[in-house]
Amino acid sequence: MESILPLLQATQQAAAAVRNLSDAQRAELLKGLADRVLTNQARIISENGKDLDRMDDADPKKDRLLLNEKRIQGLAQSLREVAALPDPTGEVLLERTISQGLQLRKVAVPLGVVGVIYESRPNVTIDVASLCLRSGNACVLKGGKEAQYSNECLVGIIHEVLAEFGVDAAAVALLPTDRKFVAELLSATRYVDIIIPRGSEGLIQYVRQNSLVPTIETGAGVCHTYVEASADLVMARDIVVNAKVSRPSVCNSLDTLVVDRAVATAFLLTLQDEFTKWNVEVFADEESYQVLKEAGYPLLQKATSDDFGREFLDYKCSVKVVEGLSEALSHIQQYSSRHSEAIVSRDGAAIERFLNEVDAAAVYANASTRFTDGGEFGLGAEIGISTQKLHARGPFALEKLVTEKWVVTGTGQTRW
Repeated sequence: MESILPLLQATQQAAAAVRNLSDAQRAELLKGLADRVLTNQARIISENGKDLDRMDDADPKKDRLLLNEKRIQGLAQSLREVAALPDPTGEVLLERTISQGLQLRKVAVPLGVVGVIYESRPNVTIDVASLCLRSGNACVLKGGKEAQYSNECLVGIIHEVLAEFGVDAAAVALLPTDRKFVAELLSATRYVDIIIPRGSEGLIQYVRQNSLVPTIETGAGVCHTYVEASADLVMARDIVVNAKVSRPSVCNSLDTLVVDRAVATAFLLTLQDEFTKWNVEVFADEESYQVLKEAGYPLLQKATSDDFGREFLDYKCSVKVVEGLSEALSHIQQYSSRHSEAIVSRDGAAIERFLNEVDAAAVYANASTRFTDGGEFGLGAEIGISTQKLHARGPFALEKLVTEKWVVTGTGQTRW
């Protein structure tokens, strides 16, 4: 293939068919897709296996790539949840009569064609397609080569269901994996209305710097948990362990533990058995290094400046000891990617200050950052977690896949 422009043009034309589906038809389409995903479970697992076979077992991204029975059932459940959400389009946001009796309405309408560039997560294929179709949008998917077989299988199933509803298959387009087509996608201002990169910091920065199409970032997650001096250390241990090990390859997992000097020794000693069990490699600042070294922690490195502000996506984290809340806030401000940040504390004033001052899409008190997720927030699914502030912030889900249109109705009025 020399150019993807014919594919993009076809998707733009197919978008009208999606817009013209009724609310009920879009919901039924997604419920039909959920059923079809389950009936094709063996086929999906087989194709996913081809992708898994090409990836090194030691690669932490392999967990992101995996589609097993439980995850496929989760995809189907997510499809049903999105189907049950209210249609975000057609809502009248403002209505009034203006000069000369003109009737004015501001109405929520689909964005049009949504382009998403993502890496080794085939579940994103279903999430993006479901959210776009439910909100009356078409979508262009640019997945990574590591998930090629999985993505082709899933999009093939989507196309089967679209055909049953009389919608052109081009409404959900899967682009070739070759990276040479990314630049063409980023310059396709005539056919694509918005680009959403989801993946590594390198991918996101490339899209930001090179896209002529408007872009919404779903940023890398550099997530901190601050254990404040008054914290219940057992609660803090459970939260920190969960945030680090429950699924370390995702963007809402813990990257840096920030701990108050007043409880640093006691807390690190409380934490070390769990971290040892999960083989968590710790990149420790000078104070925490001495504590863990004397305790005989086996997977210990001295932290460098590069280990703060680093998204590990693995069983690894950095540790920083601070003198009080102000220093913790300063450290987080310097290194945060503005994704998800947490405090563990029994001090109400400290909690309130943390929640007010930390500049992130999601902030937590006495809970794991692992909850930053469209499904967990009751949004059905998400395209990603937006870390910017324009249009969408936090889980980028159904409600943000719309824009506004001004509709003006007259009876022959003119303006001179």
